[in-house]
Amino acid sequence: MPSLASLSNILSLLKRHLPRIAITGLALPLIVLPAYARAPLVNLGNATAAGEDSSTAIFDNLSHNIFDTPPLGSLYSLLSPFPSWSNHLTLLGAMGGLRTQMAKIGLVLAVQETSELFGNISGGFRRGAAYDGMTTAVLQLNTQRAFGWSGGTFQVSMEQIHGRNLSADNLGVYQTISGIEADRSTRLWELWFDQKFLPHHTLDIKIGQQSLDQEWMISNNALLFANTMFGWPMLPSADLPGGGPASPLASLGGRARYHVVKPLYIQAGIFSGSPAYARTGDAQKSNRSGTSFVLNRGIFAIAELQYARGELKHIASPEEATTLPYVYRLGGWYDSEPFADQYGDEHGIALSSPQSTGRARLHRGAFSLYAVMDQTLWHSHHNLSRALALFARVMGTPQSDRVPIDFSMNAGLTLKAPLPAHPYDVLGLGMGYTHTSHSLAQYDRAVQTHTNRYSPAQGSETFMELMYLGQMTGWLQLQPDFQYIFNPSGGIPNPLHPTRRIKNIAVFGLRANITL
Repeated sequence: MPSLASLSNILSLLKRHLPRIAITGLALPLIVLPAYARAPLVNLGNATAAGEDSSTAIFDNLSHNIFDTPPLGSLYSLLSPFPSWSNHLTLLGAMGGLRTQMAKIGLVLAVQETSELFGNISGGFRRGAAYDGMTTAVLQLNTQRAFGWSGGTFQVSMEQIHGRNLSADNLGVYQTISGIEADRSTRLWELWFDQKFLPHHTLDIKIGQQSLDQEWMISNNALLFANTMFGWPMLPSADLPGGGPASPLASLGGRARYHVVKPLYIQAGIFSGSPAYARTGDAQKSNRSGTSFVLNRGIFAIAELQYARGELKHIASPEEATTLPYVYRLGGWYDSEPFADQYGDEHGIALSSPQSTGRARLHRGAFSLYAVMDQTLWHSHHNLSRALALFARVMGTPQSDRVPIDFSMNAGLTLKAPLPAHPYDVLGLGMGYTHTSHSLAQYDRAVQTHTNRYSPAQGSETFMELMYLGQMTGWLQLQPDFQYIFNPSGGIPNPLHPTRRIKNIAVFGLRANITL
């Protein structure tokens, strides 16, 4: 259990760094031209409609409401005496008329800063706290308004990543604590064109540099949490080359989506097999600017089927009372890149053996299947903002000889509008589990046999997260967060104390999302 002294240290660090979080969140987008961040696609995704990717939903919302005064959340009564900008959807409003003029020619600009401070009061290989942040700017062009060309959308986005990475510096975990942790950089993120076809736009095709965590494998309720694995799952993060095409990386490719009937759609895509040219090392460093448009790394193919029932509404009949909104997804992916055997060389000898050539056997390609569920369990008939939802996602592969992770899952509950006067707040409890492949565990045992070095076989890692997302104004969210990680990285040795495993970890944090 954490000591009182440890709690005191963390509270002192929070007190010392909170002003920095606020100042950075307000100042960075104003003083660094390309200082733009992806955060709106994380914590504003709860309004996403079924069958619609989170980035599109956000921009539809902004383009219709960017100059309006939305209903306030938690601090309405406290903020009402303040200037009207405190009630806007964005902090900078019309930006002196710039956004108004842009809207006339079909342009929408969204900028959001996410700043956070996390600290581990117990466990990990060292204790401490770290600040990190990400600023994302996305510019979207509606071709109908700009050129009279129906159904077209062009989007370009950039990220500016700053601060430290607590998961890498202190924790040594598989399932990293924040989805915005990444290497410091200013980079291009996405660059694509989407065109809708057929009556009612039942078919649309997107081509260009895409980040797949925006519309594949997602659970809209899970996106409200901080842990990385509630966004881009653990299995592709660990198994795919470069961690796969997910923020802060993206890959060239194309995606087609077809709405078969109203509640059912299917989408399929083909992308570059890796988001970076380099086959070893940190993919973010080898593609530091995000402008390595990789075409020679095989293919990554993915397909997904989604079945959804719409939004909450007032009950008009007994039949409607028995059917609550849901979204079910079923999909799979395949990557044609070569994957190194986790245990043996070309002759099947353990890589740790003195007789081994040291060159891992290569396997052609890897695949995985997954399923995702978002299910509303209950909602108030008097206040549709108040709803209890369950989410779950599972993903696995039988090819444990060539990947480090063969199974991952996460699940949780979210309660929206937990208090009557807080219609846009969310209380959430979630968990994640990941399992190390059999071949990697076998390799660990072989290391201990051949070197007499302490090398326990990696097993599973589990975490829990409790968070409260408070909508403070139309443009500001604050999110206190607690996470507890069991058996970090499946039980690997502590790098500072090689004869002992890393102990279970308790992490407290505070995140701020500012929409500019």
